[in-house]
Amino acid sequence: MTITDSYLSLSARTGRFSFGAPRAISLNEDGTRLLLLRSSGPEDRFDRLHLLDLATGAEREVADPTELAPGRTGATADLPDVERRLRERSRLTAAGIGTFGATPDLAVAVFALDGRLFRTETATGRTTELAAAGPAFDPRPDATGERIAYVADDALYVTTPADGADRRLSPDDGARWGVAEFAAAEELGRHRGHWWRPDGGAVLAARVDESAVPPRHFADPAHPEQAPEQFAYPQAGGPNADVRLWVLGLDDTRVELRWDTETFPYLCAAQWAGPEELLLTVADRLQQNVLLLSADPATGSTTELSRTTDEFWVDDLPGTPDRLADGRLLTVLDTPEARGLAVDGKPLDTTGLQIRRVVGRVGDRLLCETGEGDPFDQHVHLIDPDGGAPERLSEGPGVHSALAAGDTLLLTSAGPDGVRREARTPHGTVTLTDLAAPLPYRVEPLLARVTERRLPSAVVYPRGHVPGRKLPVLLDVYGGPGYQAVANEPRRWQLKQWWADQGFAVVTVDNGGTPFVSPAFVRTIFRRFSQVALDDQVDALRALGETHPDLDLDRVGVRGWSYGGYLGALAVLRRPDVFHAACAGAPPTDFRLYDTAYTERYLGLPQENPDGYAADCLVDDAASLDRPLLLIHGLADDNVHPSHTLLLSQALTGAGRPHSLLALPGITHMTPGGVNEQLTQAELAFLRTALKL
Repeated sequence: MTITDSYLSLSARTGRFSFGAPRAISLNEDGTRLLLLRSSGPEDRFDRLHLLDLATGAEREVADPTELAPGRTGATADLPDVERRLRERSRLTAAGIGTFGATPDLAVAVFALDGRLFRTETATGRTTELAAAGPAFDPRPDATGERIAYVADDALYVTTPADGADRRLSPDDGARWGVAEFAAAEELGRHRGHWWRPDGGAVLAARVDESAVPPRHFADPAHPEQAPEQFAYPQAGGPNADVRLWVLGLDDTRVELRWDTETFPYLCAAQWAGPEELLLTVADRLQQNVLLLSADPATGSTTELSRTTDEFWVDDLPGTPDRLADGRLLTVLDTPEARGLAVDGKPLDTTGLQIRRVVGRVGDRLLCETGEGDPFDQHVHLIDPDGGAPERLSEGPGVHSALAAGDTLLLTSAGPDGVRREARTPHGTVTLTDLAAPLPYRVEPLLARVTERRLPSAVVYPRGHVPGRKLPVLLDVYGGPGYQAVANEPRRWQLKQWWADQGFAVVTVDNGGTPFVSPAFVRTIFRRFSQVALDDQVDALRALGETHPDLDLDRVGVRGWSYGGYLGALAVLRRPDVFHAACAGAPPTDFRLYDTAYTERYLGLPQENPDGYAADCLVDDAASLDRPLLLIHGLADDNVHPSHTLLLSQALTGAGRPHSLLALPGITHMTPGGVNEQLTQAELAFLRTALKL
């Protein structure tokens, strides 16, 4: 086995060095215990459920999927479609227990395996399989653990383990109940569709009517024995699913929550604020107005508590809008330079910070993940809702995140030296066990802000690079809204270091539109994807060439996936003077074919911005291609449909422009290079030939 093969094989076997690491961590109400998922080692894909006592530091395995479903666990073909898609959208490569629900005290946990329903008593590890009406998805226990709500065949059921009773709670009306529709799960950050009332007497459930949404079809050659799959895909400019909320009582009462769903069709979040109140966050179609509503579960009436409006779009800030324990309203407060917070409309003191997420509460203060200074690092601060100065809890470079409950703070710090998870408790500090494979490389990317727009950038050289030796450049790019590529988090640089060791100087740039720099930086792409992203990447390359003389800007290749694939193809089609070859993976070549919630947020409706959509479409540029282009697409991709790549390939063929097309049976949208060894090797061979390496 060559050195090249050994890294890619190890990355694939270890799930990009994630197998064996703790994840899906949940603290109980008083912060004395936590549940987590972790496999038994760096090459074990099967996540097991563990309970950690934070007072003693003792950890026990409480549920092992390999014993509960031997020989089957992890076969995604056996999973309900909604669960398989949720795993893919969560970038979940592990098998075993994918997700779990638990009571607030963590005494009972429930989960599904291959559609089978299980309940675990965490104190004893006693796990029982429960009868279910069909392949079970997203089981959730009530606060006592005595009843479990779950979805089967698009219906919502409640089962009572004590007597084996199992009843359908939702009506049989042709709609899907208890699940998040495509737009919510893919673009709005809501993956749930049902929520127990705190006293267990009712369930809040989403009713999803997709009858007006045209289906998309998938026939995957990797599974010729399966009938072509189809599901409702809301395409830009077309109809969305009709989503309503109902309170379904165990006493057979049914109450629909009423708000202006025509004006505010998107349900972004829902939660019980107590047995007698619900809080809903809803948005209009272009996401320029977001409301926080109080709903009465007895009557279904709603009252507007707050309204956030933006002439571009309201950029989601997780944890807002919300109501504090004393009834005051917490909202995001954006200026062009910074993301901040307001309580009852009064700005809080967050000077020098970019608020990224409101995690929860520590005492009377808000626990927040933040940017401070350059956007490469993420920190954790306590913010005083009464106006006191922020307090930073994290130290050193890296991406720091947190959870809190009771008197316990769980701090995860991912920095140049690796990842460390520590629970700070009144009894001392408990370090969570991590069995993941050590990262092969200690990568120290050369980080800088470049051009007058101060674009975040990074350069990674081959290990042992001798200054003065010119290197071809590989622009490893994403560039789309919602994802920060240039960050001080160690795992994301491993594959880039491998690419550098193949003989490239690897460059990554966060162009305008990417998050965590400032609201003004994000909004530069309003109504125009292509021009801003491409201009920023070109300008950053030239600026880096001035400070890094070893970058050979006469040999520049690009590789990217999803939006990065779009940007890679765009680069060689429109700027062949700068970019000399591209590998474009799963590119959305025509955003008129992409989904509503994402595309319309940035570009508006196709009917109202036809010129903007046309300018961002790659298909009409086919005749201009005169650089090597490798198009890659997974035939099981239900995010960017394979038709995107096929349309561009057909246009290139029709224009007589040579190109390469790699179709991947069985590969989904969330399987880019680094997990798929053969794909990465194919990209390497293509770029070596194209750039004469």
